[in-house]
Amino acid sequence: MTYLTAIGGYFLMIKNVFRRPTKWSILKDLIFKEIEDLIYNSMGIVIFISFFVGGVVAIQTALNIDNPLIPKYLVGFATRQSVILEFAPTFTSIIMAGKMGSYITSSIGTMRVTEQIDALEVMGVNSINYLVLPKIIALMLYPFVVATSMFLGIVGGWAASVYGGYSNSADFIFGLQDEFIPFHVTYAFIKTILFAFILATIPSYHGYFMRGGALEVGKASTTAFVWTSIAIILVNYLTTQLLLG
Repeated sequence: MTYLTAIGGYFLMIKNVFRRPTKWSILKDLIFKEIEDLIYNSMGIVIFISFFVGGVVAIQTALNIDNPLIPKYLVGFATRQSVILEFAPTFTSIIMAGKMGSYITSSIGTMRVTEQIDALEVMGVNSINYLVLPKIIALMLYPFVVATSMFLGIVGGWAASVYGGYSNSADFIFGLQDEFIPFHVTYAFIKTILFAFILATIPSYHGYFMRGGALEVGKASTTAFVWTSIAIILVNYLTTQLLLG
């Protein structure tokens, strides 16, 4: 029953996000701040992880196709498929559930503990719209983060293959181009937009409705990360079944 109550409260929060909107002059500044906090400040870790995980995917693929009958260009093919279909949109989003989600939950939860949210309500401000909508709008730029992850993952795979001696550049690039299906990129970005909405709203829900003090803010951040990750995995399964199944 507790889970059903939480799910109902989450969807009611989504409904209230779009009611009584904050003035654009105020909302604009909030959106730019969220873009800096959520998108720009996340690029460093995404760049680092994407490059090296792409390299690891390429190396592991090369080590598992040591049969001389298997063409070397499959290293590039497997790296492209792994990075575009799953690693960049899904694995990156789970990492961001920890980084972005913890930040969102803790920042809103701290406002709840210090009664800043109550002050907004007293002033007649729709606090849910004020706090959550800028995050949703800012994270509509999240596909740019995933696109960067795709590019750097493939570059990392190329660098590991060529400089590690597992494949030459021509074979790797041929594998990248072989049997390329453009819809796979579209599929990845569809998932990314859904993940972005999850990343903005589930941590916001746990931060907004938390009760207690500083200790509970930490617990809410952990809970938000768990449920955001679960939601991402479920949505990933459903979108894959619907779009590729």
